[in-house]
Amino acid sequence: MTRVMRSDAPLTLMAVHAHPDDEATSTGGTLARYSAEGIRTVLVTCTNGELGDAPGGAKPGQPGHDEATLVALRRRELEESCRVLGVRHLELLGYHDSGMMGWPSNQEAGAFFAVPVEEAAAPLVTLMKRYTPDVVVTYDDYGFYGHPDHIQAHRITVAAIERVGSAARLFFPTVRRSRLAGFREHMLQLGMEPPTFDDERFGSPDDAIAAIIDCRDHAEAKLAAVRAHSSQEENLFFLRFPVADFVEMFGIEEFAGGPGTTGGTAPVDDLFAGLRARVAS
Repeated sequence: MTRVMRSDAPLTLMAVHAHPDDEATSTGGTLARYSAEGIRTVLVTCTNGELGDAPGGAKPGQPGHDEATLVALRRRELEESCRVLGVRHLELLGYHDSGMMGWPSNQEAGAFFAVPVEEAAAPLVTLMKRYTPDVVVTYDDYGFYGHPDHIQAHRITVAAIERVGSAARLFFPTVRRSRLAGFREHMLQLGMEPPTFDDERFGSPDDAIAAIIDCRDHAEAKLAAVRAHSSQEENLFFLRFPVADFVEMFGIEEFAGGPGTTGGTAPVDDLFAGLRARVAS
């Protein structure tokens, strides 16, 4: 398919995330940095997050877990996160949360993961035509850690880029596997239990890292954005880090590269490398 090029629109970063809070935990620093630099930032949130924790920690199916109440709460939290990060445009696809991998809810009617990819991608196609992003970030085909809604977000993003014929660079937030042992050791030293992931699928080898984005000047904004999602506090281990440790551990965000990313062997330090001259000229 012929790729659509454009030169008259503002430089635009589009992040496609599955749930409210994902934007803060995996790309909060990147969104804050580029917004501060004048890049137009667009956040697409695919689901309403109905199957997250309700206030007080109630899980789906437990007393006190009301989906309608939780959707409204998570929407307010998401809007606050966007305000803190400087996200210019928030777009909600409104799909129903599918729950964790293996839950019966994965295949229930209307669940994001169960919607055919071409159908689920249709509203994202419309948004890509509207915003014509230069850079798109979303999960890899494993969904970062195997979450079904993350996997579906990857699928619809790839499908939408192809359907639109977009020339956007596609990046996947990741963690280099060579850092994982040190990360776990640091958590243990702080008295925290490290999260458990599939070591063979989680993260990326060093030679797959396509971009290293220094967001340390915006790490406190990232932390504030994570804190905005207070209803999910039990699941957000990031919040248990002292501020200085948070900046050290999460102030640099790494990305693997998808189709359209820059070539070469060294990771870039700017997702828009080589593109800024277009708006400067």
